[in-house]
Amino acid sequence: MAGVCDGHIGRAWHETAALADNALMRDKRVILGVTGGIAAYKSADLVRRLVERGAQVQVVMTAGAREFITATTFQALSGRPVRESLWDSAAEAAMGHIELARWAELVLVAPATADFMARLAAGRADDLLATLCLATTAPIVLAPAMNQQMWANVATQANVATLEGRGVRLLGPAVGDQACGEFGPGRMLEPTELADLIEPLIPGDGPLSGRRVLITAGPTRESIDPVRFVSNRSSGKMGYAVAQAMRAAGAEVVLVSGPVALPAPPGVRRLNVESAVQMHETVQQELAGCDVFVATAAVADYRPIAVAGSKIKKKTEQMTLEMTRTTDILATVAARADRPFVVGFAAETDAVEQHAREKLLRKNLDMIAANEVGATKAFDCEDNALLVLWRGGGRAELPRASKRELATALVALIAERLRANAGPGAVAGAASAGAAKA
Repeated sequence: MAGVCDGHIGRAWHETAALADNALMRDKRVILGVTGGIAAYKSADLVRRLVERGAQVQVVMTAGAREFITATTFQALSGRPVRESLWDSAAEAAMGHIELARWAELVLVAPATADFMARLAAGRADDLLATLCLATTAPIVLAPAMNQQMWANVATQANVATLEGRGVRLLGPAVGDQACGEFGPGRMLEPTELADLIEPLIPGDGPLSGRRVLITAGPTRESIDPVRFVSNRSSGKMGYAVAQAMRAAGAEVVLVSGPVALPAPPGVRRLNVESAVQMHETVQQELAGCDVFVATAAVADYRPIAVAGSKIKKKTEQMTLEMTRTTDILATVAARADRPFVVGFAAETDAVEQHAREKLLRKNLDMIAANEVGATKAFDCEDNALLVLWRGGGRAELPRASKRELATALVALIAERLRANAGPGAVAGAASAGAAKA
């Protein structure tokens, strides 16, 4: 499936791939809180990464942070005077901490020490950073950094549970060598990784802002007995990349996921399922008010008719497993009277375009993304290539790239087709009319 995209789609693909990072955070207002840990040296690079993506960064330092790095460094990188004290008479004459709290679209504390997390969990307001965290309505994200024993301590873990229960998001810590000479969990995530992770957490006005998107991803497992199941090689990486790209485009995203070894994309609500029956039931429960449905999951076509109650013993040379068809989740959604814009995926080993076009029409889809699969293609790989087809003869080839880049380009195509359908209310009617013409 080599090739280039057609016409303006080709331009959109290349422009999207080149500008994606900068566009996502352009003019977004981020407060970067820096607390007193050795990882504060990484915070300088983090400021640079955020500014590169177009963000406005206001650094707020604690007294402990000033022992590790200077305000001059942050001012030079951010282009803004650093705020350090709740007792700054000039700034606080106009209630500066409240002004900062209102200004922020996201508060990121990196590094977040055990002490700061404890003070935040206790609701303390004994310095500028803790006070504005109490006063803001913006999302709060912490990047923990501390000794691995401090991270494992029961008091720290209780504070983590308290903060997460209040909606504070934690990114990390990573596992690795520490400045104290020990090894384990407690390292602050790298600046580039943090910048990538917070992008979709900042409220935005992207092309899918105000849209609700439901995505399925990963494989399903169909039980044979309590210890065995039938499944497939899907890793879920493409579906998770699509979920992250949808969130970055401003959509509210619900991800119905089969069993995979992937973290939930930031800002995405993930619902875990195992079998095709569970996935179908969950999709039906979540469809109300949905504008777009993207079915990337590799749902089992068949499941065992009977599931043994105990482990099947190895007694004979051969065993016959009787199977029955599972419910076609994609076709069921596309057949609804209140259907959203429906996007399917087709994984084919041969005649990719022919099979994809047949599936597009047979299942009455609005769009389909097809790819060639095999032992070394698509499944559990970091890159892919897609052929995207839609009703009316539309066609675009997205050349081989990382799954994240492909997902960004695919989401741009979906947003474009939604605009062409003149809004969510016209989606079902347009799809039905296209089916009638076909």
